[in-house]
Amino acid sequence: MCGRFNITKTPGLDALMASLGCPLALPELINAAPTETIPLVGRYGDGQVSVRDARWWLTPHWSQGPSQKYAMFNARSEGLTRSPAFRGPFATQRGIVPMSSFIEWRGGRGQRRPWLVTTRDEALAVAALWDVWQGADDDRPLLSCTLVTTEAAELFKPWHSRMPVLLAAAERERWLDNGQRIESDDGLFAPVLKEPLRLKALDLSVGNSRNKDSALLDGHGDWLELGSD
Repeated sequence: MCGRFNITKTPGLDALMASLGCPLALPELINAAPTETIPLVGRYGDGQVSVRDARWWLTPHWSQGPSQKYAMFNARSEGLTRSPAFRGPFATQRGIVPMSSFIEWRGGRGQRRPWLVTTRDEALAVAALWDVWQGADDDRPLLSCTLVTTEAAELFKPWHSRMPVLLAAAERERWLDNGQRIESDDGLFAPVLKEPLRLKALDLSVGNSRNKDSALLDGHGDWLELGSD
C-alpha cells in the first residue's frame, strides 16, 4: 500500500526525469495524500512522453465522476486484468509517478509509527495507471491516476504486506510503451527489492496530511538499510 509520498529536489530525481525524457523541475510535494494533484509521466494524445498534473485517485472514464466510495488510489497488480476500472488503463494507459520517498506505517494498534522509505539516490519511479473522465461538455477533462502495488519483498514485510511497484531503470521504457502487452504476472511485479532501500522513523505529526512542512522528513535516529534480495 502507498498512501503518502514526497517529492523533494534531489540529484537522483533530476537524473530520473532526464532518463524518462522529461528534464523538468518537479514541484515540491511534502506528505502528498490521495485526491491531491501530483505529477504523472506518461504517453498521452501525441504519443510523446510528457508530464501532466493528475488527481491521485483514479476516476474511470465510464464512471459518474470523482468519488471516494471505493479506494482507487492503489491498484493491486494481481487484479489488473480482472478489474473493470484497471483493465483498460493497464493495457494502454500506463504511467510513472516520480517521487523522492514514500511513507509507510509500522506497528500494531496504538504503536503504529511512520517511516520514510527511499533509495540511496532518493529517486523512485512508481508504476501507475491513468484515465481521463469527461463530464458535461463544459467540464474540463479530469486526468487521474492510481499507483500499482505488489506483494512486499521479504525484507519489507515487517513494515507492510504490500509495497508500490518500483520500476528498475530497464523496466521504465517498457512500462511507458503502451504498444507492448504486459501481463499481471509479469516479472516486473515480482516481490523483490530491485535496489537497496533506506528507512528512517518519522514524527507522528506526518499522519496529518495537512502538515506540509519539509522538516517532517528529517526523521529520528539513523537510516536503516535494507539490502537487495
